[in-house]
Amino acid sequence: MIKELFRKNKNQKQEQPKSEADSLLNFANEKNIPAEAPDPFHVTEAAANKIKSLIQEEPSATGLRIFVIGGGCSGFQYGFAFAEKLEEDDTNVKQHGASVVVDNMSYQYITGSEIDYKDDLQGSSFVIRNPNAKQTCGCGSSFAYG
Repeated sequence: MIKELFRKNKNQKQEQPKSEADSLLNFANEKNIPAEAPDPFHVTEAAANKIKSLIQEEPSATGLRIFVIGGGCSGFQYGFAFAEKLEEDDTNVKQHGASVVVDNMSYQYITGSEIDYKDDLQGSSFVIRNPNAKQTCGCGSSFAYG
């Protein structure tokens, strides 16, 4: 009789209670990982259209490069140039058929921003709406961060 109980218990798998570590491991399973990471910033359709038209005029350009450098009225300022080739640490975001490239150092300052293009009575320019900027200058190209 004791041998039969032992065999029954041995053949039946008893479910062990899961530890907190097991729960964390199950949380990080493949079902919870998105297929693609979300884009670090948003490019409006107006900005994408302007980028595409500028690239048509510049044969070696593949997109718009946005970078952040120290300077300006508020401490940092945005810079714009044609992206001609991707560097190893560049992030290339493609939206609305246009490519925007950001280097690794500038990435942290631009994450979460919206890249737009305005054309009004005051002039035409790319505009970056950055929710992480603590202060911006009247010129719109300078900002304080942190």
